[in-house]
Parts: sequence; structure tokens; C-alpha cells
Amino acid sequence: MEITVHFRYGAPPVINPLGTRFPANATVRPSYNISITLSSAVQNTTFVNVTTPAAGDWFIAAHLPEAAGRIEVKGFSTPCPYMFQADMFVLRLTDMPVLEPGVAMPQTIVSPAKPLHVKVFVPKHAAGMRFELRSCVTSEQKACAMRVVLGSITLPQSFQRIVTCTGNVNCSLALDSPPWEKWLQIMVESLGAANASVSVEVLASFTACRPGSTSSFLNFSSLNQSQTGPRPGSTGAAGEASRNASDQRSFCLQNQPVVREDLDVVSVRYRLLNSPSVPVNSLSPTLLLLNLNTGMDSGGSLVVSLLLNKTSVSLANATVVACVSAASPVLSLNATQSCSTAFFQGYPLSVRTSSAEAMLIVLYPQTDDWFLSLQLICPKGQGECNAAEAKVTVFAYLTPCFNDCGPYGQCSLLRRHGYLYAGCSCKAGWGGWSCTDDTKAQSVGAQNLATLLLTLSNLMFLPAIAVAVYRYYLVEASVYTYTMFFSTFYHACDQPGVAVMCIMDYDTLQYCDFLGSVVSIWVTILCMSRVKKILKYVLFVLGTLVIAMSLQLDRRGVWNMMGPCLFALVIMIAAWVYHGVKRRHCYPSSWKRWVFYLFPGITLAFIAISVYAFMETNENYYYTHSIWHVLVACSVAFLLPPRDKHKKPWAWSQKLTCRYQICQNDREELYAVT
Repeated sequence: MEITVHFRYGAPPVINPLGTRFPANATVRPSYNISITLSSAVQNTTFVNVTTPAAGDWFIAAHLPEAAGRIEVKGFSTPCPYMFQADMFVLRLTDMPVLEPGVAMPQTIVSPAKPLHVKVFVPKHAAGMRFELRSCVTSEQKACAMRVVLGSITLPQSFQRIVTCTGNVNCSLALDSPPWEKWLQIMVESLGAANASVSVEVLASFTACRPGSTSSFLNFSSLNQSQTGPRPGSTGAAGEASRNASDQRSFCLQNQPVVREDLDVVSVRYRLLNSPSVPVNSLSPTLLLLNLNTGMDSGGSLVVSLLLNKTSVSLANATVVACVSAASPVLSLNATQSCSTAFFQGYPLSVRTSSAEAMLIVLYPQTDDWFLSLQLICPKGQGECNAAEAKVTVFAYLTPCFNDCGPYGQCSLLRRHGYLYAGCSCKAGWGGWSCTDDTKAQSVGAQNLATLLLTLSNLMFLPAIAVAVYRYYLVEASVYTYTMFFSTFYHACDQPGVAVMCIMDYDTLQYCDFLGSVVSIWVTILCMSRVKKILKYVLFVLGTLVIAMSLQLDRRGVWNMMGPCLFALVIMIAAWVYHGVKRRHCYPSSWKRWVFYLFPGITLAFIAISVYAFMETNENYYYTHSIWHVLVACSVAFLLPPRDKHKKPWAWSQKLTCRYQICQNDREELYAVT
């Protein structure tokens, strides 16, 4: 068996082993995966080496190929378990030098086999970083050859920045939007001779970004005073807006206060303090912080929706460009630059007058601080948009399943090894991440047909009930009626589509259906055995109680049906042998009984068992299980024995409507007088 193992940093891997479609506006990046062939005889060990991995959570997911879809009876098939164990071995660096910003640090690289590792802390609001190598001197007085690697490995995509420095001149590397409030790993290795040592100075410097806020504490407190009017001496909203516009040129971004509201497990809503609409201009980007760093937020879907107020944009050809990124925001947005930071490829969005709505769905977002940057862009240059401003309504929330998996799915919270994540369980042939792939979906007509077949096929118990009543087997007829009723409404409630009707709890209907099916077989075989009535009814009640207990222990166990059947068959064979020996004749004695009743009934029963145990799959269930209903009900009608000879059939025609009634004297003359 070939299994596939997926690796991802920061969040569970987004995988699609069945090749189904994802919902619209969803971002899908393939995960890093390897295929491993597992054998039952040999333990296979595979090593995956990740050098300089990023600090944080790493996730591994493993799955088998798609199953065949056969519905197997528990106990008839032997499952083949596959054990997958993941072990992690970590080799840590100790005493790593810390590089202080703006301070040159002299270091010596002894040999190429021992590269230099340093780390630097990136402060908040860092717009850019510049790393330099200077004053490089080798022990052999030759030209320096150095290789610099900035960043860590993050799967499935790695954004390490690599630069090769040759010669004695200074070498530098610039990064835009480095990750805020994180340690950045830097590795410098020599490409020279094996025994040569290299002396070099390393320097890291940052470009600070001055944040501005369009919502000061004064603006926030004015929300509570809006009912009573402006305060005396205040300049009003217009004066404050003009003052903010004059200060925007000195800020590199405009902060918008966002409050995180935890609603439920993996369910978060982000609410803007002032209003759902945020002002967007062309001078500096508007920034919103979406906090997803609790450690349990990566198991859902992050949804960001933008709605442009068309009346707020004075320029018809202007566009509001947005970027959703993790770890650090994008601080310079334009029409040509990609939505990317130093070590992360963001997700772009845009709204304009002609297309005022945009939505982004990030499946399993990585645990980090996420940022939404918005800026107004004009096609003829930023000078055209200096005096323009747009109002954009932002809706951001974290949900376990997007759109609650739609009408043909059910959102489930799954826990694996202490980690909680969400997934959709689709039905009626629908598939995909959010049950939006209708490639194999059943139409409403097919769903109605499946429901009708599974429910109306139980009406084939009516002939068996009629035969049982006619032959005066009232207990057996009651059991068949019970089975027909609960099997009908259980399958009406068990349907995956829209044609569903549940008259009571699903678990109760399922239990009653299973109980009725097994008890029907039990009473039919005991009825065929022709034991004494008192013994038969004792076995009826005692067997029903034992069957009810076994179904409560294991509802789908194979011995729930096989055990009563075999025990009843043993009783029937023993009773038939007893009757045959007593009569000194084969029992049942009539060849017509064997040819026209027993053989057809046994044949139908064996065909029904074969269909039930070996032919049912998820795709053909609705008609193969209907065939099972029909065959079992018809076999019962054939297998029921004839009525007792001393009992008359229901003689409804002999009952008169007048006061007189034909009576029959059944008294026997014990003595005769001659």
C-alpha cells in the first residue's frame, strides 16, 4: 500500500487526494509531500531532513489511497491496519551570537565545514532591513567567496534569501517588510579552501516605519458622546479630518483598531471599533491586524470580504488594492508589485467601481499575526489620487467550515493527537473542501428515487403479514409490521440528500430497524420448527431480549444476526428430526411443500444474504439494499408453515348480520348408550 505524507509549517497541510474542486475565491497552495510504500512484512523507515527549520508548529498528515467504497459486514472481512509513526530528531545550535541592529560584529569562519550562524531580532514597524558583509579578509590573502542565507525553511514554500559575495568589496542584501517581532536566522559560509579561515564583519540595520492612526483615543471616546452632540470647544469631525489629511504624508501606514471576538471553537470575528468601513487613500496604506496566534486558529478558514462604497470614490477609474499577508504587512502597494513580503507570498485583492466586491478564503491559515493592507491606486500615477479617498467595508472572520459546508455537507470538528481542526463531511455525491464540487452529485430526482426505493420496498412485507394473519400467526405478523414500519422511516431519515423525513431521533430509528430485522428472522425460523406453543413463545421473548442486549453492545456486529440465525436453525433441525423419527417419515412430509415453498424461500434467502454481504457499495446502496428488502420479505412469505389443522381460517362469511348465528357443536361423545 502506498501512503502519501504531507508536511507544512504553521498549519495543517491543505490536501486534495481525491482531486475535487475547492470553493471559489479559495487560495490553494500545494503541500510538500512524499510517497512511501508500506509493506506488511518489512518495516519501512523514511527520513526527511529539514535544515534550518522555522521556529514554530510543524504539521504532518498521512493518508491511504481512495477506498473502493464497498460496504462490508463487520466480521465478514478482515481489515488491514497500517501503522504510521512519526519521530522527530532535533539538532540544536547552542551559543548562537546575537546581532545588534546598527552594530558591526567581527566574526571568524574557521572552515567551510563550520559556517557562521547569527540571529537578529526584527522589531515591530520595521519597513526594511539591510544586511552587510564587509572587511572580509582570508588567511591565504585571497579573494573572499562567501555565501549568505537569510531566513529559515518553511514548507511547502521556502522563501530563504541567498546571496553570493565574491571579492573584497562590501556585500549587502536588502529585505522589504521583514517579519515583525521575530528572530531572523542568518548563515554565512565560506566557499574558499578547506583549511582557510575568513574574518568578516556583519552588520544589520533597519528602516523604521512611523505608524499613524485614523482612530485616536479621542475618536474612540467620541463614540459614546455622539448621542449628546459635540463637546464645547471641539473643532468637529471636519476639522479633525483635515488635520489627519495634513499629517498623512509623514506616516508610512494608517492603523485601524480591530477587536478580536472569540465566538466558539475555531470561530472568531474581527470587529472594527469605529465602523465596518475604513478610509483608504493613496498616500499610505491602511493596515488592519488580524490576530491568529493563539495556537488553535489554524484549523479553520480565514475569510476576508471587501465591499467598496461606490459613492465615496471621486475617481471612477481608481482601484483599491489590498493584500493579506502573515508575519508582516506589505507597506508599498501598487498596480505592478506583487503582494509579497520578505519571507511570505501574500494574497492579493482589489475592488473598483465596476467590481465593488471581493472575497478571499485562506484555508488553514498558519499561526501568526495576519495583516490586511489597503491602498488607493490610480492608473495615471499617485498624484492623481492625492486628494481622493475611498470607503471600504471590511468583514473578516475565522470559521471552522466556509459557508457551513453548504446544504449537502456537515461541518465536523476533528481531534487528532490533541490537535483540533475542522472538515466537511459531504453527502449525496457532493465533494470538495466545502462540498461545492457537483461532479458526482446526485440530482434531486435521483435522491427522490433512492428514497422511494428504500422506503417503498419495505411494503413487500405486506404479503408476509397477510400470510401470517391468514395462518393465524399473529405474533409473527406483529413483528413483521414492526420491522416494516421502522425500516421504512429509518431509511427515510437516513437519506443524504434533500428528501429526508425523520419522525424521531435517528439513533432510535436505526436501533429499532436493526432489532426488527434480526427478530423477524428469529421468529420465522422458530415458527418453522413447529415446537410447542409455550416453548415457542418463551423462545420468542427470551431471544428478543438477548438480541436487544447484543445490539446495544455492538450494533453492527456480524454475530448479532448470525448468532440468532444459527441457534434458531439448530432448534429447527432438531425439531424436524424429532418429528421425522416420531412419524417415521421425512418432515415436512409433503413434496409440494418442499418444491413450491421451502426451496423457493431458501433460495430467496440465500440470494438476499449474498446481495447484503458482497454486493453493496456506496454508489449502488439504494437499489441493492432495496433488493435485500424485497428478497427477505418474499422469502418470509414462502417459509412460513401452514396453519394448524385444528384451526379454521378466518371465516368472515359465516358471521351473519342478524341476531341469529350459525354455531357448531364441537363436543365429543365420550360414552355411547346401546
